[in-house]
Amino acid sequence: MTDGDEDRRVSELWHAVSRLRRELAAHPAEFADRDIAEEELAALAAMAAGGTPEIPRLRRSLLLVAGAIGSVSALTRGLAEVRRAVELFGGSPRPGD
Repeated sequence: MTDGDEDRRVSELWHAVSRLRRELAAHPAEFADRDIAEEELAALAAMAAGGTPEIPRLRRSLLLVAGAIGSVSALTRGLAEVRRAVELFGGSPRPGD
């Protein structure tokens, strides 16, 4: 992998997380796990800003965000973009990993 590939993955993650954070901030409805989603999106943004994120931590944050906002249909597209960006760092884990 080249530095350019790494930079592209980090950039994709940064942009996807930023978009979803904006969409969440603009979403008028309150829901029980909104704070969790906001905290984990902030953690993802910090990981992207820091350069090469830890893959297990990325996946954990993605799972928490998905669990927190997965049922909010207005945020489905943004969540899918974040998932795709996280998968650039190594794809989905295999069972038993």
